[in-house]
Amino acid sequence: VLFLAYFAMQVIYARRKYKIAPPETRGHPEFERTFRAQANCSEYFPIFISLLWVAGIFFHQGVTAACGLLYLYSRLKYFQGYTQAAQGRLGPLYASAWLLWLLLGLALSGLLAHFLEL
Repeated sequence: VLFLAYFAMQVIYARRKYKIAPPETRGHPEFERTFRAQANCSEYFPIFISLLWVAGIFFHQGVTAACGLLYLYSRLKYFQGYTQAAQGRLGPLYASAWLLWLLLGLALSGLLAHFLEL
């Protein structure tokens, strides 16, 4: 939640810096990149939280927590890279996508192990 609040604050600062009043989403390229980076991170947050929750319950809390921290770090780097240049988002984007797939795999393997045990 702190990451989402930080990203939202960056959009507010960019709006003030470039004098772009809500609900406008177009303007200076730096504002547009900041706005898109925040929107992209917000869109993936429910998927991340859901996978983190299921993997933590059914697989292993420690491994899941480590993956979660790596995901948050990669999203922070994504946001920072995207606000500077659109190409700066690619490396962290691939890392965060890989971590989501890993969390999905952990969640599915944990669920399968739990329900096949019965």
